[in-house]
Amino acid sequence: MPAPGTVTLIEGATFCLSSLSGDIVPGRAEGLFVADTRIVSGWRLEIDGVPVEPLTTVEDERFRVTFVGRTPPRSGFGDSTMMVLRRRYAGAGMRDDVVLRNLGREPAGVVVTVAVEVDFADLFEVKEGRVRSHIGASVDVLPGFLCYSQSQGADTRRVRISATADPLITPGLLTFHAVVPAHGEWSTCLAVQAAIGDRPVPPRYRCGEPVEHTEPARRLRAWRLASPAASTSDPALARALTTSSEDLGALQIEDPEHPDWRVVAAGAPWFMALFGRDSLLTSWATLPIDQQLALGTLKTLARYQGTKVDPLTEEQPGRILHEVRLGRESDLPVGHGRAYYGTADATPLFVALLGELHRWGLPGNELRELLPAADRALEWIERYGDADGDGFVEYQRATDRGLVNQGWKDSFDGVNDSTGRLAEAPIALAEVQAYVYAAYQARASIAAALGDATTATACEGKAAAVKAAFNERFWLPGQGWFAMALGRDKRPVDALASNMGHCLWCGIVDEDKAASVAKHLLSPPMWSGYGVRTLATTMPLYNPISYHNGSVWPHDSSIVAAGLMRYGYVEEAQRIALGLLDAAEHFGGRLPELFCGFDRTEFRRPVPYPTSCSPQAWAAAAPVSLVRTLLRFQPDLPNGRITLDPAVPERMLPLRVANVPLGEARLAVEVRADGWQVDGLPDGITVAR
Repeated sequence: MPAPGTVTLIEGATFCLSSLSGDIVPGRAEGLFVADTRIVSGWRLEIDGVPVEPLTTVEDERFRVTFVGRTPPRSGFGDSTMMVLRRRYAGAGMRDDVVLRNLGREPAGVVVTVAVEVDFADLFEVKEGRVRSHIGASVDVLPGFLCYSQSQGADTRRVRISATADPLITPGLLTFHAVVPAHGEWSTCLAVQAAIGDRPVPPRYRCGEPVEHTEPARRLRAWRLASPAASTSDPALARALTTSSEDLGALQIEDPEHPDWRVVAAGAPWFMALFGRDSLLTSWATLPIDQQLALGTLKTLARYQGTKVDPLTEEQPGRILHEVRLGRESDLPVGHGRAYYGTADATPLFVALLGELHRWGLPGNELRELLPAADRALEWIERYGDADGDGFVEYQRATDRGLVNQGWKDSFDGVNDSTGRLAEAPIALAEVQAYVYAAYQARASIAAALGDATTATACEGKAAAVKAAFNERFWLPGQGWFAMALGRDKRPVDALASNMGHCLWCGIVDEDKAASVAKHLLSPPMWSGYGVRTLATTMPLYNPISYHNGSVWPHDSSIVAAGLMRYGYVEEAQRIALGLLDAAEHFGGRLPELFCGFDRTEFRRPVPYPTSCSPQAWAAAAPVSLVRTLLRFQPDLPNGRITLDPAVPERMLPLRVANVPLGEARLAVEVRADGWQVDGLPDGITVAR
């Protein structure tokens, strides 16, 4: 997460990090970022040569904030009489409305300056603290504008800064000579606009335009109106759901060529981009809010689906990408490239999500449009994912520039065994096999609904074969849990970890093994009191302040809860849900990307992880997923039914969730201590328990 005292604004793929005063301080990991490029690295306001003293910040929306400050008291006065308001709007650029309010009894003459710096640093240069001097950057003063530009090869980036109130513009500085009337105001509007190559980036907020009429404001209003409304006696749940809805609305980005295809960026501030795995899992978890996010995600990922073999980007025919980036370091695939494909799980998750969206009532024309991409994904699984033909999908990076680990635990040491030894490629992750199983199940279901018995039978057979092989090869009878992976030479990577919770979620675990899996997932080495640890405390590489080796990831724990509920472990699933909601309360209602895995008995509150993203997409989706899990809600519109059998903890009762989209209908589910009811079912749909 950003450093303490940092204010974060996000809108689409734009984000702005600043200090509590509103200044963007050069030399810090702050700035205005557009297209993965820092287009403003310094932005400092002074009144009469003195910085503004911050009083408070008012975060109106995720894309706008008001910084409230004052000038220091003038000589001979005990209090300041000049209030300073900075209303900032971030979105494809930035708008800063600066208002000076004179609380004194006589007019005040002031000199207002805004010092500007631009370094055009790539996002990852800033994140990783390796910003260097950028050769070729230039600054020009044109009538009414302060302009910066920089070219590197064929890539050119530009930024243009303007302001109302007739400033004097010199390189790096805008100066205003103003008189603020007694008990009156003076204001200026500063605008920052970027251009990538010859293409100007249209700003979301223009000076003089009412903000409520802008596209981000309209979209946010539409999102709020369409989102389900929940009422509950549990304030922690209510706050978490409200915050999640706002964050998920703010994290949405769009393909400029297809603005109606909405997807969710992975997280702020450093991952405001399309990530295959993250976007798929997030849109899956948020199906009860909006199925259009899942549809937009699938369409966008299908557009970028691999068509050729490229070792540098790890693209392969049918493969679903890992991430898309727009920054200058596009020649570096890992974390920087325009499209990098090094992930083993996004491709089966693509097919599995399509099947889930079909169960939620995806229109037939949309299904048929996406089906060829799903079949290409299955071809990738069989040809490239399972390169050695052993029935499991493995990964091994194609070059030394690729990710070493290509599952969701993608840190270099994220896959390790009970001796602390790191797994060696090729690596077959447990959860990836579960996603493959779910993908075949999904394709079989779709085929059956379309009357394609041949494909349905074939995919059912492949799913059964994956399940049988998985339970035979990954199961560790001596330990009573599943290996997190098979490494080189098919050696089990036998650490006790959270991966097997995903296997429960997908249904690949044999019934006779589920009880032991559930017991271990909620055992003291795995259960922190707030969530399920990624790695057990009994493992040599356990570290509660590591990224993947003992921390708690809310999305991971919510998937574990869903898996436990699927197999009938109600109390265990409820315990995870309540623990995560308690953690959310300590984080102000917002679950972060991850937090440290210290035991709840050791510290009175969860310990933050220092570089955790917040807001982060799949963490924001976790409370929504938890509610669905507790309702035991599973639609199956192609077969004319939904499953609903609430197991909601007493502290949340009564619970009512209304305006849930399902096909062409909007459902309302109410759960009380003495029973439950559902209203608004589509015609012809029955309820099963």
